[in-house]
Amino acid sequence: MESTKCYHTSLREVSVENATEAQSLILNGVYKQMGFVPNLHKNMVNQPSLLDTYLHGYKLFKQLSPFTPQEQEVIMIILSRENGCEYCVAAHSTAAHKVSKVPNQITEAIRSYGQIHDKRYKALINFTLTMFHKRGKITREDTDSFFSAGYDDMHILGIILAIAIKTMSNYTNHIFGTELDIPFQSYVWQNR
Repeated sequence: MESTKCYHTSLREVSVENATEAQSLILNGVYKQMGFVPNLHKNMVNQPSLLDTYLHGYKLFKQLSPFTPQEQEVIMIILSRENGCEYCVAAHSTAAHKVSKVPNQITEAIRSYGQIHDKRYKALINFTLTMFHKRGKITREDTDSFFSAGYDDMHILGIILAIAIKTMSNYTNHIFGTELDIPFQSYVWQNR
């Protein structure tokens, strides 16, 4: 039987004050972009290449994926939920509401494992779940409702990128037990 107690690393958050030159360069870039450095980034930067890869992949997902900003956040919330990452569900719920303007009923349904009635969002969520749970080993039948909702193979590749990004952040949060930042606390979520 799998243990319910997660391993937590002995590594600690890296602040700008105790950062190496490589870490400081990345953290300063995050601060310039966001106005603060999220605790996730302070943890990831222990391995600068991890945070750099995450930030680069996330930026490309936001800029170049074929998904709308609303669809991007829906994907990030559903993947974070499936990985049981309380930090990222809260962070992406915040972004979904305050930045991307995802309809509240969509994010709340995802967070509470509720029903999605919008056909396009439902197809996106169901296919993202299929990709996640089947580890990319999908069938033609798995794509039918996704494609009929207007998505295509480029969207499948976008979901693969999102899975990679969320694996990096969600797993980091698991091993650090990352404390939720104040800006995300309005959207606290607990894994059931």
